[in-house]
Amino acid sequence: MGVPLDKPLKIGSLQLTSRLLMGSGRYASHEEMIACLDASGSELITVAVRRVNLDQRAGTSLLDHIDRKRFQILPNTAGCYTVADALRTARLARELLDTPLIKLEVIGDPRTLLPDPLGTVEATKILVAEGFHVMAYCSDDPRLVATLADAGAAAVMPAGSPIGSGRGVSNPGNIEIARSLVDLPLIVDAGLGTASDVAQAMELGADGVLLNSAVAGAEDPERMARAMKFACCAGRDAYLAGRMPSRLHAQASSPEAGLLGEALSS
Repeated sequence: MGVPLDKPLKIGSLQLTSRLLMGSGRYASHEEMIACLDASGSELITVAVRRVNLDQRAGTSLLDHIDRKRFQILPNTAGCYTVADALRTARLARELLDTPLIKLEVIGDPRTLLPDPLGTVEATKILVAEGFHVMAYCSDDPRLVATLADAGAAAVMPAGSPIGSGRGVSNPGNIEIARSLVDLPLIVDAGLGTASDVAQAMELGADGVLLNSAVAGAEDPERMARAMKFACCAGRDAYLAGRMPSRLHAQASSPEAGLLGEALSS
């Protein structure tokens, strides 16, 4: 019997086959970025609106190198430290890219780059009221994740660990608890460093992961992107399969009684 196909990942009006979301920054060249996107199998690419050249008179921009027929663009508000800046950037992105999708980031400070929880909740409520499909980047606090769901977010995106740190999932229990509290898509975003981190995040019940530095910062980015694709699929399959119970003591994998044992005892 074949393995049943997974359901598509639904975020707002969007449906995705791949559960690996990719960033578009920090690559050595646009050509390297495209090669990594191809290797990853991703269908959704996040772009920092504040860091993209939007003046066509100044030459080509990052967006000119992304095939919009193949990849869905997810604009984000990276670099915004206030609610007002995040709202302004989100509205600009909707006008320029003709999409209600927005990855909302309201950063608390430039040193830690940790998300501002109060600002994120406030901005989420405002943008949802304006018709945005908000994918809210946040800390891994399960209650914050639940609050953002109540605020109308289309997806919650708790960080595995601080952005760009490569430390993996620092608090697995928080991700599991958050998963149990919300029904909407949960995407682990930030801090993942290698394929095993991606597999772990998916095994904890995440609906997907978003990567950038882990691929762009690898010695061989294209090979790492391919590894991340397989890890995401493997972790998802393992979660759906349901792992065996964890036991303190050993349990033999072979039965104690069998044909040979019965013959010897007779």
